[in-house]
Amino acid sequence: AVQMNQQAECNRLWKWTKDHMFHREGKYAGYYAWHCRYDGTQIDAGPASDGEEWFVMTLFFAAHRWGNGEGIFNYEAEAQTLLRHMLHNNEGGAAGTVTPMFDRKEKQIVFVPHAPGNTFSDPSYHLPAYYELWARWAADPVDRTFMAEAAQVSRRHFHAAAHPVTGLMPDYSNFDGIPYPRGNHQHFLFDAYRTIGNVALDYSWFGRDPWQVEQSNRVLAFLASQGPNCANNFTLDGKPLTKEFSPGLFAMAAVGGLAATTPDAKLFVQRLWDMPVPSGDERYYDGLLYFLSLLQVGGHYQIYGPQNQ
Repeated sequence: AVQMNQQAECNRLWKWTKDHMFHREGKYAGYYAWHCRYDGTQIDAGPASDGEEWFVMTLFFAAHRWGNGEGIFNYEAEAQTLLRHMLHNNEGGAAGTVTPMFDRKEKQIVFVPHAPGNTFSDPSYHLPAYYELWARWAADPVDRTFMAEAAQVSRRHFHAAAHPVTGLMPDYSNFDGIPYPRGNHQHFLFDAYRTIGNVALDYSWFGRDPWQVEQSNRVLAFLASQGPNCANNFTLDGKPLTKEFSPGLFAMAAVGGLAATTPDAKLFVQRLWDMPVPSGDERYYDGLLYFLSLLQVGGHYQIYGPQNQ
C-alpha cells in the first residue's frame, strides 16, 4: 500500500493490525500475534519475527512518503518504538522470558522471540537491505551501529546457508548457516522462496556483495533446469520433495533477476508477466509473493527516505 501510494488502505490495514494483533499486555507485550481470523480473533498469539520486520520498514517508508499523523498514524514514532522493542525487549532477562527478535550476540534475526525458536534463525527473515536503512534511521546511535553490523552478518549468513551448487537455502538455519532440522525445515520449503528475492533486492539497492550476483545466477540456473512445472520443495542439493508447483517460487525467481546476469533471469521475468493472478488456495502466500514481485521487478518498490534529506 505504501509503495502504491494508497494511504487510506495502509491506514485501515494498520488500524486493524493494532486493534487485533498487537499485544498491549502479557508476556508478548509490544509484539504482534502472527495469525488471526478475519474477525480479528487470534489463532496463534505468538509473534513471528518477519512480521515485525516488515511492519518497521513499512512504517518508516510511510512516514517518509506521507508525513506523520496522530496516534497510531504517527508512523515514525510507531517504527522507532517497535524497532527498539525488537532489539531490547527483556534484554539480558531470565531464561524462559520473551526475548529480543535479534540475538544480541550473533546479531541475527531469530525465528521467534522465545525458546526454542530464539536459538536459531530463518534465512528468509534476513533482510540486509532493510537493516542498511535502519542503520541510518534508528533513533539511538547504538542501535544504528548494531543494525549496520547485522546487515553485514546477514550477508555472510546467506553465503553459509546457500548450497554451493543449487543455491537453495533452508527454511530454518542455525546461526552458522547450517540447516536446522525441525519438521523438515532443513529443506528448501515455502519460507525459503523469499531468500531469492532478499538477496537480489539487497544487491539492487546497495550492491555491497558481488557474491549476490553469483548466488542469483546459481539459483536461477537450478530452477530453470527444472522446467516450467518445477516442484515447489527441494532438498538443498536439488532433489524434488513434491510433484506440486507454486507460482510464488517463480515470482521470487523473477526478483532474482534484479541481481542476476544470466539469461535465465529473462525467462522468469516473462513467466511472472504471463502468470495468472494466484487465486483459491494460492491467493495468500503465492499471491503476496506475486504482488511483491511485480512491484520489485517493475521498479516500483523503492526506498522512501526522510523528506529533509
